[in-house]
Amino acid sequence: MEITDIRVRKVAGEGKLKAYVTVTFDDCFVVHNVKIIEGKSGVFIAMPSRKTRVGEYKDVAHPIHPEFRAELQKKILDRYDFGNVQDDPTVEI
Repeated sequence: MEITDIRVRKVAGEGKLKAYVTVTFDDCFVVHNVKIIEGKSGVFIAMPSRKTRVGEYKDVAHPIHPEFRAELQKKILDRYDFGNVQDDPTVEI
């Protein structure tokens, strides 16, 4: 599976959430709402999730293999680090 497009939308504000990301795979499948979050040891990605009835958060979509997750995170964070992002005035935290 090839990552064919990554779009990063920066979030205004001072919180831990830094950006939302949309990732396209093989020019035919898209995953919205991947998050870039500032953690204690740097930024990382969080996959889109929803809250369950018991209050837990479950990923809606996520990589199965750790190697693919590492590749996905590297490509997303490289795009974010090199400033190839869009400002999103509709998202403010």
